[in-house]
Amino acid sequence: MRTFAHKIALLATCLTFLLAFVSAASAETAPMPPAPKPDPNAQVTEPAKAIENLLDRAPEPLFSDTLVPYAPSVNSTGGSGAGIEQGALYLMAKLTRDTPPLDNGLIWRIYSETTNDEGRLELVATAEGGDAEFRLDPGAYLIHTSYGYASATNRIVMGRDIKSKMVILNAGGIKLSAALSDEEAISTGPVHFDIYGSEFNERGERNLVAGSVSSDKIIRLNADTYHVVSRYGNVNAVIRADIQVIPGKLTEATVYHKAADITLKLVNSPGGEAIANTRWSVLSPGGDVVVEANGAFPDFVLAAGDYEVIARNNGETFRSDFSVVSGEDREVEVVTSSAERMPISN
Repeated sequence: MRTFAHKIALLATCLTFLLAFVSAASAETAPMPPAPKPDPNAQVTEPAKAIENLLDRAPEPLFSDTLVPYAPSVNSTGGSGAGIEQGALYLMAKLTRDTPPLDNGLIWRIYSETTNDEGRLELVATAEGGDAEFRLDPGAYLIHTSYGYASATNRIVMGRDIKSKMVILNAGGIKLSAALSDEEAISTGPVHFDIYGSEFNERGERNLVAGSVSSDKIIRLNADTYHVVSRYGNVNAVIRADIQVIPGKLTEATVYHKAADITLKLVNSPGGEAIANTRWSVLSPGGDVVVEANGAFPDFVLAAGDYEVIARNNGETFRSDFSVVSGEDREVEVVTSSAERMPISN
């Protein structure tokens, strides 16, 4: 009986463990509850699109086959010879791969790859405007394409066939202006800009790309960062800035000067007549000569700051101090009756 009872108890224990295992397995394989239904009135947001920096693109192919059907004209625009002894070359140019072909402002120059007796490349043909067509003898050539200050040089080998090529200049434009403040642009007056490359030559100087550029003039340049020097007048009102030219874009930049136009007068009394034949020296607070001039009404654009002026006339020397406030053009009078007289010097 004990054995039988023992077996019954053991069987009950096994059944208990089996039921627990089946319950756990059922719980693990039970389906997930359904997700809540979406709100039909919820606002749909577009995924954020990364902003493409054009200067971070892979380098443009500078020279590629065009996809434009081309049939050469009867007349040749360059090269020598005629007929089937020559090849036909049709050229087009773009600022970038995404812009339309340029239809004006281009200058094409075709050079022979071999040098002449003077050791220089021989200019074979030229064309101006937009697209260009050339008839060339078989051989290797260098194609120089310029658009303002932007340019590209490519090599091509010509046979007696017909070729059409697209030049990608990878260029943009820059338009510069100057102002004294947001409300006061310098629209007239002696303002000009010098544009330098970002790299230095063997003398430690930047290479000048374009000099004496006037305000609001569009300058075409290869995509790069340029060092721009703006001069207001011809003395010491100078502003420097690094400006980036983006391919296919026009970059407009304004530089802000802190300066004013100053006219000097040597007078015997305030508001009196200017004394002629006067020699002038304008000095910095440290005593360095900023500018010198002769005459009754010398006129300068000076950077904002403090200055010392020395006037020499008829054997006498007078000195005075004055300040320049940005945007405040004015006359500065040196009055002989109240100015400090200095020892006579030659």
